[in-house]
Amino acid sequence: MRIHQGRGTAVAAVFLAAFLVSCSASPEAGSERKPTASEQPANVAAAAEPAAAEPEAQEPLPTPVEKVRDAFATLQATLGDTCTPGNCDYFLGRVNDELTGLDEAMKADPKGPGHFKQPLAWMSALQETLGDDTSTANLEKHRSELIGVRDKINTWMQDHPDDYR
Repeated sequence: MRIHQGRGTAVAAVFLAAFLVSCSASPEAGSERKPTASEQPANVAAAAEPAAAEPEAQEPLPTPVEKVRDAFATLQATLGDTCTPGNCDYFLGRVNDELTGLDEAMKADPKGPGHFKQPLAWMSALQETLGDDTSTANLEKHRSELIGVRDKINTWMQDHPDDYR
């Protein structure tokens, strides 16, 4: 009876070993599984450790500037809006933000700021008028200038379709 019991244990051990081998076998074709540190050869794991111990100082990646056509599209989206009670602070803030984004996009465009001389001059004059105060009260005070610059830029861009298509 003991032999029979030993055979059962051996069969169970073989089954368990086969199961474990199948679970830890190499991945199927097309799988992106990477070996863990314990599965890597000792020299590869050792070579990777010093790099992890001494992280290199990396400069942050520059934030990409929006393209002129995209910035202009979001500015155009404000054309149908108006300053209504309860919405005026949002509307004026949005127009100012969209003009600021378009200003940055035009300055960073491969054509150069010289290509966008007029719109950049209008936005520069507006920024001098507003100063650093982008509060609702200041935007409301200079609402006609803010909307006027938006409308002049819209007209200018309509005459330069290659800049936004």
